Amino acid sequence: MARPVTLFTGQWADLPLDELCKKAKEFGYDGLELACWGDHFEVDKALSDDSYCQKKRDLLDKHELKLFAISNHLVGQGVLDNIDERHKSILPEYVWGDGNPAGVNERSAEEMKNTARAAQKLGVSIVNGFTGSSIWHLLYDFPPTPASMIDAGYDLLAERWNPILDVFQECGVKFALEVHPTEIAFDLYSAERALKALNHREEFGFNFDPSHLIWQGVDPVEFIHAFPDRIYHVHMKDASVTLNGRTGILTSHLPWGDPRRGWDFRSVGRGGVRFEEIIRALNAIGHDGPLSVEWEDIGMNREVGAAEAAQFCKNVDFEPSGRKFDAAFGD
Repeated sequence: MARPVTLFTGQWADLPLDELCKKAKEFGYDGLELACWGDHFEVDKALSDDSYCQKKRDLLDKHELKLFAISNHLVGQGVLDNIDERHKSILPEYVWGDGNPAGVNERSAEEMKNTARAAQKLGVSIVNGFTGSSIWHLLYDFPPTPASMIDAGYDLLAERWNPILDVFQECGVKFALEVHPTEIAFDLYSAERALKALNHREEFGFNFDPSHLIWQGVDPVEFIHAFPDRIYHVHMKDASVTLNGRTGILTSHLPWGDPRRGWDFRSVGRGGVRFEEIIRALNAIGHDGPLSVEWEDIGMNREVGAAEAAQFCKNVDFEPSGRKFDAAFGD
């Protein structure tokens, strides 16, 4: 059976969900991955209004769209981050509050607990998101960074996220971290360390997104093979590395889409990710969950790109053989 192809709604939060449902169906999607911002899925309303989750389900059913996961990346970022003025634009007002960093961290953690409760109420078992990181700014290791400072970052992950994951456990929901720059896990080895810091508890795994790995020089296929039991969800997103002797991987403080950047996101199938190899790797580990398109390509019309991406995912997906090709030659 082919994997369902869904559309992550985070980059479409400017549209009312009803309007986006119509478009997604026309684009060829089988379902949605609802973002916890805009009017797509609001955690506070899900918990305060007993009819809210059913209304969301009814709307999706009306458009014959399935639901496998919700995502609360923005609030998750506030749990571990060193809070500054940037976070005000991504957090709900009731989480931002007066902007006091310690209060923002605490309210972000409580909102992630509530996200698990809301997911349970909605009837989904996966919440995708970010963790934030208190040590991302130490990445380059100059001035020289004592190992104790990095250790403290992973200790803080355990301190703040274990209580959140306890609620996920109570609710029967898993948290899938999108391994991503600015998170506590941003590549393969930092992902290993995050799992170790959390004692490999089952509630914590990964939302696999190859676009964040390829420009770092990490082979996305190797990531899948490294964590066969922790790939809880899959984002289909592409990226292109465009180093030409003048551009740099660190992107020179240039905005998305600037041709002077050393890499940028691309519509699925239009970058450097080898998606066929990813499908083969997912088949090898037995992962048969949805392929969720996170559409980000500042150089392309998003409606054209989203429709093309849906078809690309359906074309590139295939089932494993189930038999050896040379079985016919056996006794």
